[in-house]
Amino acid sequence: MNFKETVSEKVLVGDGAIGTMLYARCAGMESGFERLNLTSPDLVLELHEDYIAAGSQVIETNTFGANRLRMAPFGYEDRVREVNLRGSLLARKAVAGKDVFVAGSMGPIPRPRADGDSPKDDEMLAVFREQAEALAEGGVDLLFLETFSDLDQIRLALKAARETGLPVIACMSFLERGRIMGGLGAEQVALELESAAAHAVGANCGTGTLEMTQNIKRMASVTCLPLVAYANSGFPEYVDGRYIYRTTPEYFAAMGLETVRAGANLVGGCCGTTPEHIRCLAGLLRDRAPSARTISVSAAEKPGKADTSVPQTGFLAKWGRETVITVELDPPKGLDCSRVLEGCRSLKQAGADAINLAENPLARVRVGNIALADLIQREVGIEVIVHITCRDRNLIGLQSDLMGASLLGIRSILAVTGDPAGMGEQSGASSVFDLNSIGLIGLLRDLNNGLNGAGNPIDRGAGFTIGAAFNPNVRNMEAQVARLEKKIANGAVFVQTQPLFEPERLETMLSLTEDLGIPVLPGILPLLSERNTEFLHNEVPGINIPDDIRLRMRGKTGEAGVREGLAIAREFIDTARPKVGGFYIIPPFAKHAVAAELVRYIRKGYQPAEEETGI
Repeated sequence: MNFKETVSEKVLVGDGAIGTMLYARCAGMESGFERLNLTSPDLVLELHEDYIAAGSQVIETNTFGANRLRMAPFGYEDRVREVNLRGSLLARKAVAGKDVFVAGSMGPIPRPRADGDSPKDDEMLAVFREQAEALAEGGVDLLFLETFSDLDQIRLALKAARETGLPVIACMSFLERGRIMGGLGAEQVALELESAAAHAVGANCGTGTLEMTQNIKRMASVTCLPLVAYANSGFPEYVDGRYIYRTTPEYFAAMGLETVRAGANLVGGCCGTTPEHIRCLAGLLRDRAPSARTISVSAAEKPGKADTSVPQTGFLAKWGRETVITVELDPPKGLDCSRVLEGCRSLKQAGADAINLAENPLARVRVGNIALADLIQREVGIEVIVHITCRDRNLIGLQSDLMGASLLGIRSILAVTGDPAGMGEQSGASSVFDLNSIGLIGLLRDLNNGLNGAGNPIDRGAGFTIGAAFNPNVRNMEAQVARLEKKIANGAVFVQTQPLFEPERLETMLSLTEDLGIPVLPGILPLLSERNTEFLHNEVPGINIPDDIRLRMRGKTGEAGVREGLAIAREFIDTARPKVGGFYIIPPFAKHAVAAELVRYIRKGYQPAEEETGI
């Protein structure tokens, strides 16, 4: 049998949930279901046979999470080949002598990881390649990429899967109204997956059967590729410690028929579906041919390039005409905000354009920066750039707080992943990381377009100017630029960098980013003393202070340390001034007087007398 030919000529019936059924048959989740391929193979084989008996013409291997990164928490990271190979062989044993295809199941990689860092593209490609090769070695007929929500990640999985020479299905998990995280709709997703050379595309998991049908109908309007639909059995209900799916097999099958009429070539079930659901579905779909399609793709539906024009409002309005200066201040650790308000007034008077407010930097608890930003904007009258981390809120909380920030008139957001909670002093705290900074930028763009992360309208656009962070203090700056390009594609319109000390590194950064088309503000951190210098260099992530600078600060304390630190900062500013359109000043310990001196220096181009500095 040839899968590509067969799925184009007739409608095929897939199997149903693997995890749901293994859990129902009392298989514990504490070590992942995939390990059952080794520890309870008879249980897995029996489930495959039950689905085949119910009418499945395509069954999936029990390998959805059998990649190195997903299995690492269970101690199985070195058994990837064994788990996938055994999963393939069990499925092949179940279909022996039957006209049933075996699909090697591959799910997404956790992103970001528990430590807040996202695996790099080459690491993910290697992880997908390892799994795909093991499944192919086990004799699967095709590879089934399922439940992906990240378009960039499924492209990597597709690349690895296609290297095996097997047919590849690529399925995304959609939010409400047929959108994935980042805002792309079902039509655009189908086109993207087609351009990435998938042999069949579709949707699985996500919402229930009704929205699955609508998503397939939208995909069918833009592609001639075979379409795949594996819907959940409705929405789960939590009863007595378990999630129960209440959609009846009869209703599920009836909606499956509607999905075929909308354009699906292969229909199965995801979470909550059982062999009985598949039995009813197979009864309705037996001997059906795929529905005819009418393709209609407008230019507006095709994926386009992000608009990277510089915003003409807020602190960036004068970009290209005058030097833009932003200054970071830390919110206080308590409720007394008088010092930070005093600092903001001083910085405004010196000529700063905006104040940056970090969010619990280094995972230390400080007053909420959204509330403080509102206070500063009302009482001082200077724009505030609010740093928002992915660490402290889940996806629901992020959207809620960001919409609240928009209501308060906060217009500038710097999206950062955030330091892991384990760095801080709150031992009971955990990191959330539902998103990383790239995903957060996409969410901010959705809010600007008047949609929440699920694609539902929020009445109007949020009006955010979206910023991205960039770390030039790395060995491979090209990799950081590639990540920055993704941030810009998702909606970032300005960049602020980690502190720079070396003119040569600045030159490299400017050379690598000159074609990106958005403002880049290099970070300037005035040093205060030898102790401060060594702490920043050795203990703060993202900061690298060259040996010659550290030598200049050696033995410097008190006013002598401040003077030398300011001299170093001025020298860097003088070198950078002709090449950049703005600066991002980051004074240690929120010493606003030190920052104010640098702001005045940038504005007036002279070194004030010591009594003028207020230090």
